[in-house]
Amino acid sequence: MGLHNKIMKRTEINHILDQPTIGQEVNIKGWVRTFRNDQFISVNDGSTIRNLQIVISAENTQEEDRKRLHTGACISVNGIVQESLGKGQSVEVIGHSLEILGECDPNEFPIQMKKHSLEFLREKAHLRFRTSTFSAVFRIRHHLAFAVHQFFNERGFYYLHTPIITGSDAEGAGEMFQVTTLDLNNVPKNEEGHIDHGQDFFGKATNLTVSGQLEAELAALALGKVYTFGPTFRAENSNTSRHLAEFWMIEPEVAFNDIFDNMDLAEAFLKHCLKYVLDHAQEDLLFLQDREQQEDKTKPTEERQIMPLIDRLKFVVDNPFERITYTEAIDILLNSNHYKKKKFKYDVSWGIDLQSEHERYLVEKHFQKPVIITGYPAAIKAFYMRLNEDGKTVAAMDMLVPGIGEIIGGSQREERYDVLKEKCAQFNIPEEHVWWYLETRKFGTCPHAGFGLGFERMVMYATGMGNIRDVVPFPRTPLNAEF
Repeated sequence: MGLHNKIMKRTEINHILDQPTIGQEVNIKGWVRTFRNDQFISVNDGSTIRNLQIVISAENTQEEDRKRLHTGACISVNGIVQESLGKGQSVEVIGHSLEILGECDPNEFPIQMKKHSLEFLREKAHLRFRTSTFSAVFRIRHHLAFAVHQFFNERGFYYLHTPIITGSDAEGAGEMFQVTTLDLNNVPKNEEGHIDHGQDFFGKATNLTVSGQLEAELAALALGKVYTFGPTFRAENSNTSRHLAEFWMIEPEVAFNDIFDNMDLAEAFLKHCLKYVLDHAQEDLLFLQDREQQEDKTKPTEERQIMPLIDRLKFVVDNPFERITYTEAIDILLNSNHYKKKKFKYDVSWGIDLQSEHERYLVEKHFQKPVIITGYPAAIKAFYMRLNEDGKTVAAMDMLVPGIGEIIGGSQREERYDVLKEKCAQFNIPEEHVWWYLETRKFGTCPHAGFGLGFERMVMYATGMGNIRDVVPFPRTPLNAEF
């Protein structure tokens, strides 16, 4: 049937299911999930993980339209809300007119009402939003992003947009994507035979940023409390379930905070974000929890989750985090049965950079709760972290959570000009690259601290998804920049 003669405003499915008005005439627009028994259409419009059942009779539709009602088709239906006599839903809509807005060829559409592997869906990332799993993941991602801004806004922080293109390497790791407008088929060279970046767009070598932290520090030394929340990039050739080449970072910086204030802020922040999701995304969490439990049945016992997803999130929200030093963490690992029975793949000794297996042992086996480790060896941490009085360790902190290990890393920043200058030399960071950063230590310096949270790591934790590529809409990884 063509358009109904009365133009009606669309009603979203979540409103119909949450606050049904029996007898109300509504217009529904959405995508067909199933069409069965030649009269029952299951429709979803993205406003909720739940589908709405529409009952449409043959006399209210043209035969040619009914033949086009396939999974994936986009439709508009006018009808009346009524109590449902069938199982699985409290209300349904009795349709009296139907329009197909966009048909979908069932022989070509790859997303069908059956279980697809996550690997397959990554290849169809332009369509995977249509599945219940990914619609739930990306609604939760939205809630977490909102919670981030809410947390900082309520505490008087200012949101700062830091550059995406930068001339400095904030981490000193060198794993950066170069930005250039030079003709790669005819790259200009100087007298020494090196690339002449003087002819490039910015007149110098530039890269995509790995962090907005250094710039955020500059603002914190005037505005007091700031945070960044933007895209960052690492040209690290890691094809693992925990690494992306493009990801989003949240980085608060606070003047006058020390490492202990920093830990308090990080703990309060993570708890706030997870509580917001628990309060506002219960249906999506329940779906993802059930999905995880079904998957767990196929895994060896030792790889299964100790607690259901929602209980894990509540456990983080409701319990104080354990706080230990790096030295204490090494002692715990060395004295563990796991170490004595040689179950760790990587060796343990003071001075190592803790591996994911060590971090997960501490949080999942030993403490069975989130852990914040402080006082790391200076040699394995970034140049900007404040040197402790022992001259060996820095005022760094890593927050570890069950399932993924490190989720937040931060530190009290080195505010002493002479010490920071010396650290630049130790880390082979040319002073001319960070002259502006050093200069802030000469003009009204003060103790300050901050941390960084990879947003996708938090989304992984909140959704229970095991691969970071499944919590970002279009993942950028080595040899993959599709869509």
